[in-house]
This record gives sequence, C-alpha cells and structure tokens, in this order.
Amino acid sequence: MTAATDNRRPLTGIRVVEVSSFVASPLCGLTLAQLGAEVIRVDPVGGAADINRLPLTDDGTTSIYWTGLNRGKKSVTADLRSPEGQSLVQRLVTESGPGGGILVTNSGGREWMSHDTLAALRSDVITLELLGGSDGSPAVDYTVNAGLGFPLITGPLSHDGPVNHVLPAWDVVCGLYAALAVTAAVRRRDETGSGTRIRLPLEDTALAVAGTLGYLTEPQVNAQSRPATGNDVYGTYGTDVVTADGDRFMLVALTPRHFRDLVRLTGTESVIESLQQALDADFARDADRYTHRAVLNALFGKWFADHSTDEVTQALAASSVLSERYRSFDEVVAAGTLTANPLFAELDQPGIGTYLAAALPATFDGEYYATGPAPQLGADTPAP
Repeated sequence: MTAATDNRRPLTGIRVVEVSSFVASPLCGLTLAQLGAEVIRVDPVGGAADINRLPLTDDGTTSIYWTGLNRGKKSVTADLRSPEGQSLVQRLVTESGPGGGILVTNSGGREWMSHDTLAALRSDVITLELLGGSDGSPAVDYTVNAGLGFPLITGPLSHDGPVNHVLPAWDVVCGLYAALAVTAAVRRRDETGSGTRIRLPLEDTALAVAGTLGYLTEPQVNAQSRPATGNDVYGTYGTDVVTADGDRFMLVALTPRHFRDLVRLTGTESVIESLQQALDADFARDADRYTHRAVLNALFGKWFADHSTDEVTQALAASSVLSERYRSFDEVVAAGTLTANPLFAELDQPGIGTYLAAALPATFDGEYYATGPAPQLGADTPAP
C-alpha cells in the first residue's frame, strides 16, 4: 500500500468529536479519519456499551470489533453525567479551532450537547445526530430491517418465515451517509460561515434506499411487492449451481453476451433454441430469462453437477459470465486475497497484534488512505 501523507488528505485540518457506540456513528468517524480529519471519540469512563463487543481476541481482553471501527482516532473518557464531564465535551467541540466545531453522535436527547446549546457557545457548530426510528424512537439495524420487508423475501424459498441479514447493512449505509453529510456541511460552512444541524435516522436511511431501488415503489405503482426469489437474481438471470465436488458457484448472466457465453459453456445451444420457440421467449431479454429461470436452472445445473470444481473454474474463467465460488471468511484470508490487494496493509494494534487492515477503499491519485491503530480507551483524556 502506498500510504498518503496526512497533509495531502482532503479533510486535513478538520476536527470531529464523536460521542457514539456500535456501528453507524463510529463508522462515520472512521471514514472521516481515513480522509484526514482528526477524530476524537468520547466514551464514558470504562467505555461505552460496545467496548467489549464480540468478537474478542482469544484471551478475551480486546474487542476486535471495537478496535476495527475506531482506528486512527483519539480517545477521551469522561463522566458524561457530571457537569465537569459535560463541560469537557462542550469545550472539545466548541474550542477546537477553525476546523473544529463538529459533533457526531448517536447519543442524542441530551440537552447539554444539543445543537442549540453548542450553537450558543459557537455559532458555526455542525452537529450530526444519528437516530433510530424516523420519529426518534429507539431502533437498531435488525429492527429497522424487520419493519421494512427485506427479511420476508430473504432466504431459501422452502423456508417458511423471515430470514435476517448477517451484514448490518443499514448501519453501514447510515454511517457512510453520515460522513457524506458532515463533509457537505463543512463545505457549506466554508462557503457561508454557517453551522448546520443534521438529523439522520437509521430508519430513514433504509427507507430511502429501499425506495430508490424500487422495493417501495412497486407496491405503490403495481399494487404488489416484489416476491421472494431465493438465490435467483430478481429481474434477470442469476442463480447458484453445485459442482460434482459439492462446491457452489454464483452465476449472473446480466447481459445477452453473458447469457450466450453461458449457453456455449454448457453446450446447450440447440436446447435453448428449442426452448425459445416452445416458450415464445427471447432470452436476450432480461424479463424472459427471469420469467423462465426455473427451466434454465435445471438445464444449466446439470452441466455444472457433471463437472468438477476445477473444470467449472476454468470454463467460467474463459467466459464472460459473472461468477464466483462461495467462500468462507477463512478461505478468503487463507487464499491470500488480502495480501494481494494493496487496499490492505499491516497494522500493529495493541492488544491484538499485527494484522492486515483495510484503508479507505477509494484511491486519491493512486493513494490509499490508511490510519493508525485504535487508541487505548481514554489515552487522550486531558489532565484535570
């Protein structure tokens, strides 16, 4: 990895105070830190509720989760229930120089660090408050997702009931939206001198994405929502197949060219031609490939079931078909995927040791923006 120097990063000179826990808010802070901002995470004495969240190191002393989300930050602890602790946070936000005056928090509802209170101390303050529900009620990724519809169309078609996602997708999206919002507010402040009060509910993030991708538009326009499709890709041709060795691949024929290559690869040209005539279908069209996916799955699935994983890998590599073998996290690491990707570089994390950590995935003029390790809890707390 080519490490970028701090003075070349886009947000160098920006100072952010982060009073937060769990995923969305710390991810916002991490993203800003990778872009060059000085980020100070403030926790209660002893740490917030996520300080010991799983996974932990084998000896049970360090949270891999916490250190991952707090790389490159400074750490301050304070008694947030005391006037002295509250005053410390206010000073960190409002007395932080021309690039400061920025608070990111998912611990809202506290008058002493509300936008109005801080704006009375510094008129150009920028505050971003991450909330749960759209109405401000408590909510987390998994409860937001349950109320949105995705679990009811996730998982095998043979499964009767909802399937939760493993990736906290809405937390991740919300954290990135938060970083974008802070950056936009800084840009506006640079232009106008004005501060900004930003309110970002997790539920609104999920609703916005679901609406943009059409999941919430279909019931309004077509009077019905999208059906569950299992591992079949909605709206085009894509499915999972099993090789003779029992390995499983995901295939996607997103374009007519992809589909033609899949037909050629499996030697099913004559059968496909007959199917198109019998079904009055044109498999160059997304809709027809999707509509008749069951018969296509059976046809293509036989070829994959009759060939070894090595044969399948070589055949797919020689085609334009979008594909990948399903792998575990262990396999990804063991395969050297991280070592081969300049996105990752060695990081010496106290309490964990040395491991390959990801930088910001976007490169700026060919450079990856990495950070240092996560701080020891409270390491940067000012002396009383």
